[in-house]
Amino acid sequence: QVQLVESGGGLVQAGGSLRLSCAASGSIFSINAMGWYRQAPGKQRELVARIISGGNTNYADSVKGRFSISRANAKNTVYLQMNSLKPEDTAVYYCNAGVVTTTLNPLDAWGQGTLVTVSS
Repeated sequence: QVQLVESGGGLVQAGGSLRLSCAASGSIFSINAMGWYRQAPGKQRELVARIISGGNTNYADSVKGRFSISRANAKNTVYLQMNSLKPEDTAVYYCNAGVVTTTLNPLDAWGQGTLVTVSS
C-alpha cells in the first residue's frame, strides 16, 4: 500500500558529512509529516528530525546546528543532511511518514532503516 525506502547510509569519518534520502511511494493521497528516527545498540529509538507539510521543523537537541531536514513534497521525499558527524551519531536511521492513503485511510509508515557508522 505505502512504502518508504531509505538510502545514503554508510561509513564516514568524524567531522564528515552524509545525506540520507527517503522516498515514499504507493497509494498516497497526502503526507502530513515526515521525519527521521535513529536507534543505536542498547538504546531506544529516538526522534532526530521532523518536518510538516507547512515547512516547520524540529530537531533533537543533540543534532541542532549540525543536521538539516528538508522535503520535496511533489516527490514525497525527505532528506537529512548530516554535517560535523560524531561517533555518537552511529545508529540505524529510520524514515517515518504520517500518510493518508488514496482510500482516505490514515497510517504511520516506516522504512526498513539505513545504517550510519561514524568512525573516530
